[in-house]
Amino acid sequence: MTTPARRPRSRVLIPVVMAAALLAGCGISVGDSGSPDGEGSGAAAPPLAEVEALDDVRGWEGSVNAVAEEQVEPVVEQAEPKLPVTVTDAQGTKVTITDASRILPLDIYGTLSRTVFELGLGDQVVGREIATQFDAAADLPLVTQNGHDLNAEAILELDPTVIITDTSLGPWDAILQMRDAGIPVVVVDSKRSLDTVSSLIEEVATALGVPEQGAALAERTQAEVDAVTEQIADVAPAERGERLRTVFLYVRGQSGVYYMFGEKSGADSLIDALGLYDVAGEIGWNGMKPVTDEGLVDAQPDLVLMMTKGLESVDGVDGLLERLPALAQTPAGQNKRIVTMDDSQILGFGPAAATTLNSLAVAIYAPEAIS
Repeated sequence: MTTPARRPRSRVLIPVVMAAALLAGCGISVGDSGSPDGEGSGAAAPPLAEVEALDDVRGWEGSVNAVAEEQVEPVVEQAEPKLPVTVTDAQGTKVTITDASRILPLDIYGTLSRTVFELGLGDQVVGREIATQFDAAADLPLVTQNGHDLNAEAILELDPTVIITDTSLGPWDAILQMRDAGIPVVVVDSKRSLDTVSSLIEEVATALGVPEQGAALAERTQAEVDAVTEQIADVAPAERGERLRTVFLYVRGQSGVYYMFGEKSGADSLIDALGLYDVAGEIGWNGMKPVTDEGLVDAQPDLVLMMTKGLESVDGVDGLLERLPALAQTPAGQNKRIVTMDDSQILGFGPAAATTLNSLAVAIYAPEAIS
């Protein structure tokens, strides 16, 4: 059998071949990585610029788990907050911060923790939620239980001087209890997409009295995102009609939760940036809604994006197709073409956005390079 032709590149190519890749018919089979441990399986994806992209974007089948590098690189070694600061948060509440020596960042993706660390304030972070998994924060005490539920007692025990959060974690009464206890709580915008990365960074930095570091981090992150999207444009089909028709599924099999994310969900900006065709606009799918057989059949996706734990919760690709038989009637289902990424990374939309894009792009356009 012959290997599918690859898209020629103008730069020197460093091919990275996955040992388990097998030739199957006219395409490449990348196997089923649908039951990883939920914290990322395998090595981090190499830079997209250093791998060979398949000439045929539909020339592979199987599932791929994309792993993004978690290394934190603060813009300064140790930021020095200029306080006090008074801000009006995303809920319209005026909050005055006088002390940033004990910071507690809380959100469902761990993005706020990552942002605080990247601003050069990691030494002042006193706790974490379960989504914060990067090495620099691994030893911090948890303040969540039963998944993403906030534990008010655990938070109070840490004696935070400021809490940065959004509305993605609950119960909300726990946050209100912190305010009643006199702890300044700044609620940032919960709407996340690639378009809000810079504004989110600057919101956090302003509240913590380090606006200059916030501007620097926002500029660096945007430059990194721009660089990766340029590389994606080199390998993605130029014609929109030739791009992989893509849907984003949110699945929690143990709870019977099956959602498809549509326009203005945040997933749409990710799909667009990856040079894919977002089917949501075509079928009029807005926001986040329970998936339907009709919706899947109308969408006819070539590719499904998912969170790693979501696919794990249904026992991998075969379990997903069993629970969503309509998906089996689509090109994505027939080819079992699914790309997953750790739950805390794929829709985090923070300082690690470029790394997320790179890892997903490698999984989509050069799946052999994922080991």
